[in-house]
Amino acid sequence: MCFFGYGGELGAMKPVRTVTLWWVLLLVSRLGATRKESLEEASFYYGTFPLGFSWGVGSSAFQTEGAWDQDGKGPSIWDTFTHSGKGNVLGEETADVACNGYYKVQEDVALLRELHVSHYRFSLSWPRLLPTGVRADGVNKKGIQFYSDFIDALLKSNITPIVTLHHWDLPQLLQVKYGGWQNVSMANYFSDYASLCFEAFGDRVKHWVTFSDPRTMAEKGYETGHHAPGLKLHGTGLYKAAHHVIKAHAQAWHSYNNTWRSKQQGLVGISLNCDWGEPVDISNPKDIEAAERYLQFCLGWFANPIYAGDYPQVMKDHIGRKSAEQGLDMSRLPVFSLQEKSYIKGTSDFLGLGHFTTRYITERNYPSRQGPSYQNDRDLVELVDPNWPDLGSKWLHSVPWGFRRLLNFAQTQYGNPPIYVTENGASQKLHCTQLCDEWRIQYLKGYTNEMLKAIKDGANIKGYTSWSLLDKFEWERGYSDRYGFYYVDFNKKNRPRYPKASVEYYKKIITANGFPNPQEVESWYLKALETCSINNQMLAAEPFLSYMQIMTEIMVPTVCTLCILIAAVLLMLLLRSLS
Repeated sequence: MCFFGYGGELGAMKPVRTVTLWWVLLLVSRLGATRKESLEEASFYYGTFPLGFSWGVGSSAFQTEGAWDQDGKGPSIWDTFTHSGKGNVLGEETADVACNGYYKVQEDVALLRELHVSHYRFSLSWPRLLPTGVRADGVNKKGIQFYSDFIDALLKSNITPIVTLHHWDLPQLLQVKYGGWQNVSMANYFSDYASLCFEAFGDRVKHWVTFSDPRTMAEKGYETGHHAPGLKLHGTGLYKAAHHVIKAHAQAWHSYNNTWRSKQQGLVGISLNCDWGEPVDISNPKDIEAAERYLQFCLGWFANPIYAGDYPQVMKDHIGRKSAEQGLDMSRLPVFSLQEKSYIKGTSDFLGLGHFTTRYITERNYPSRQGPSYQNDRDLVELVDPNWPDLGSKWLHSVPWGFRRLLNFAQTQYGNPPIYVTENGASQKLHCTQLCDEWRIQYLKGYTNEMLKAIKDGANIKGYTSWSLLDKFEWERGYSDRYGFYYVDFNKKNRPRYPKASVEYYKKIITANGFPNPQEVESWYLKALETCSINNQMLAAEPFLSYMQIMTEIMVPTVCTLCILIAAVLLMLLLRSLS
């Protein structure tokens, strides 16, 4: 068996017998999911989700809204990052217009109605509401009105808003003045911002997400520099940023709990993204330890403080040891005081879980002399099986069974919390207009079915958010990756949307609340492809129709004018003949 190293490295591995991690084996009586039983695990489960299960789609403000400097909005770190001209984004693209969502609220709400979703997960733009990031400096009333009207439009369509407070677009002035998430004062500024949102929208919003995927925000923003603010503080910056994010989350949760919960009766949680990590060789204890270490450095980094009061022990041990070997007096991983541990523990009414793919994990010891870094601290290598379906983005492979395992891991690791799947989706495979997205249908079918199995296993999953409603700005990838149910033509000024085949398929899953029987599920697939084929033909004919429309706009007035002139001439001739 061969495995490809994540990032393109090829690793030739000996054939191995692979079963689940030892801590998942505790669930084997319910899962039936050892790799010996791979045929059983791969089998499709026909059944329905619990009554009241919430189906939705998601997006984020910076990726879709555009209107980057309109109606009083202040600049964000991502505006600065994309405008720098330093090649931070593929093709030097920006999100200045993005999907033009700021001006297309009613159209996008109509798309949500067409999908039959129960909820819509979106984020608020901190600098649109507080241009400087500081509440004391003034609130942008137009920003408040925009989101208030948007929330009202959703509720009028019986769509529940699930609102993220921060999805990476930190106000630029907070970065310039304080160093952004490197500064502990961000916790207070974030709490003030959160309180404003609770006050302005909490009478209608009952599901709040404080942060979306803070691990990526910290790692790519403060370690690799691939994301805004583009800092490369290797082995230190990301841990400090995460430390302050966790404090900010807890402070916002307590603010809601103490001031707003009794009046508004809402829920506050956090959304954490993590791929599943499976050991390459189940007979090798080091691979098993490496796989668990992978999950703890990914999910446990943020979830453990919130559910248990402190960082995972394995993180403290590894980073502490490597810091000492590097000649440091203190660990590069910050420390919570006893008071902070108590304050942070229990600050989540639900666990938001984002998941896209799976990795095989094997141990690799990185010498401390190589210098501090997140990758070296973990002492592991991520690998992919070349037989896994490749969905286009080099990091994303379709491995549905990993989703079930991650859900069950979260259930047992964190005391059976209510779980909302907050992100799960597949990007476009081809770099062209493609409405017949069969691969996304297969991904959606496989992953939602594994989620159904996890519910049958006992995981307390309340809802599912597919990522995403629209094709949108994809951070450092610009517009090259497309995750949307709706294709967006970014070459046209008005950013028209076109439904892909997956729209029809997801709509059927939602309406049936699951997978009733093989015949019906197969008919969904055929119907979806039939619909997209028609849509593709219409899309292909659109240039001709646009041309005809232009010609009509030119010809009709011209013909009418000629008719009037001819009528006038005839009338004059008639009058002369009569006289």
